[in-house]
Amino acid sequence: MRALVTGGAGFVGSHVVDALVDEGHEVVVLDACLPRAHAGTPGYLHPAAEYVWGDVADASLAARVARGCELVSHQASMVGLGVDFADVGEYCWHNDLGTAGLLAGLHATGFQGRFVLASSMVVYGEGRYTCADHGPVPAPPRRAADLEAGRWEPRCPRCDAPLRPDTVPEDVPADPRNVYAATKLHQEHLVRCFEREHPGTVAVALRYHNVYGPRMPRDTPYAGVASIFRSALEQGRAPRVFEDGGQRRDFVHVTDVARANVAALTTPDVTSHAFNVASGDPHTVGEMAVALAAAFGPTAPRPEVVGGYRLGDVRHVVASPRRAEAELGYRAVVGFEAGMAEFAHAPLR
Repeated sequence: MRALVTGGAGFVGSHVVDALVDEGHEVVVLDACLPRAHAGTPGYLHPAAEYVWGDVADASLAARVARGCELVSHQASMVGLGVDFADVGEYCWHNDLGTAGLLAGLHATGFQGRFVLASSMVVYGEGRYTCADHGPVPAPPRRAADLEAGRWEPRCPRCDAPLRPDTVPEDVPADPRNVYAATKLHQEHLVRCFEREHPGTVAVALRYHNVYGPRMPRDTPYAGVASIFRSALEQGRAPRVFEDGGQRRDFVHVTDVARANVAALTTPDVTSHAFNVASGDPHTVGEMAVALAAAFGPTAPRPEVVGGYRLGDVRHVVASPRRAEAELGYRAVVGFEAGMAEFAHAPLR
């Protein structure tokens, strides 16, 4: 089948392209190849794919590139927490308007196929928590006064006791807590609107957890924490771990994420759902920093827990991958230790 991958020159997108080509699909890529993301045309692009350079927000261009495609994997996105709220316009342009342009282009072509959106675990906000006395409760945003005092755990809204984190299934209410998260949820809403008006289209949102691996961008506030720590170690600096390092995340290798995309695009009888894409083996940010430093060798600087915080960060987000396993047959295969050992020496962008 013919597949369109937006953002197919980027970190996750390029691995999706590789996986689709390896499965025998005809792949076309639409990517703006922006200077902020790329110092030039990447050298890792798959030679069997067709590449079109342009902005996915251009509906007429998206329509031309998508014509004849039965599968669409929408990876083009501005990611990460960013610098501060001044980034809001760029996030909305690349994520909201970019998705709107692509969907308008697909509408013009009469698209009726499988559509996969690269969404994110950030739509959950603080994830899922339980109070020892009051059971499952929504975690309100952490208070700046608590963070200043080093009280890192979210507090029960009824008794103010620290909450215990739990795994997040896909049906918990969304609660985005920064600009990036808000745009990812809006992308999901736009895709659902498109699907309702286009019978025959099946739309799947893959909520990626903390993706890492080869081709990650380096030395940028828009990169994931694994890339930021890796860049520090390459420069002989100790990774600086915020809060107390106890923030729990699910680190999932990019090749597993690419496999999830192929499964969502090709598995028969998939229904329109959101799916967590996670390893199912959570670790703290501190543990990740230690594992990465150890992979660099005994002379690498050890991570430093420096306290401090970013107000848009959440404390714990740990996923339940059961739906993806049951409906897509997807399970991550790259283990944490092996993945971090490879990532310590993998080429970055």
